[in-house]
Amino acid sequence: MSDLHALCAGGPPARAYDRDMGQQVLVVEDDPTVAEVITTYLRAADFDVRHTTRGEAGLELAATARPDLVVLDVMLPGIDGLEVCRRLRARDPSVAVVMLTALGEEDDRLAGLETGADDYVTKPFSPRELVLRVRSVLRRAQGRPDGAEVTLRQGPLTVEPAAHRVTRNGTEVNLTLREFDLLHHLMRHPGRVFSRAELLEQVWGWSFGDESTVTVHVRRLREKVEDDPARPRRLRTVWGMGYRWEPEPGE
Repeated sequence: MSDLHALCAGGPPARAYDRDMGQQVLVVEDDPTVAEVITTYLRAADFDVRHTTRGEAGLELAATARPDLVVLDVMLPGIDGLEVCRRLRARDPSVAVVMLTALGEEDDRLAGLETGADDYVTKPFSPRELVLRVRSVLRRAQGRPDGAEVTLRQGPLTVEPAAHRVTRNGTEVNLTLREFDLLHHLMRHPGRVFSRAELLEQVWGWSFGDESTVTVHVRRLREKVEDDPARPRRLRTVWGMGYRWEPEPGE
């Protein structure tokens, strides 16, 4: 069995997915076998897919094509995936990023989340799972649950879900898609404690996964919304339980 067939075990990509025509995905992956699998399955799901093998070219394509989401390998020739993610985030915090990391390389996964990736998939992976992860990230970016469009104002922060914008003391705060979702979810439920598993399910849409994903995003979020991230007043840790958003008196 070829490597391509092994990675695609279970048969060719089905076309029974919901259609996603018009949504653009940029794949930055230098392994030709992996790239073929990814592009084949995403196109079968009716995504508009572009592919390149190098980080520099990926940045150029992202600037011109304006994809909805980038599937980005960590290990790339030239500029690696982590640096590509940093530059993408500096230029356009709203673009979604799903990173591909080697199985068991926890440092790579955490580094990807630290640079602003919205999700990650470890190799070897199920291509159907990758399609589902891509869908999940895009769905969170483009849709909100019922009743979630109301603008929230708490202390110096204003969250505008319809515009996907956060301001702090009137200055816009650049958040990734997952950071925005996490902040919005916690602010909608002030005072309630959420475990990391609950946040994975309710914010990420995962029924299981690496809970350190939540820890990294909480740390990044604190750096952007707290006066002193080392002594957070709003995004509080409840030891042994999880996290809660602490409302100001009278809120």
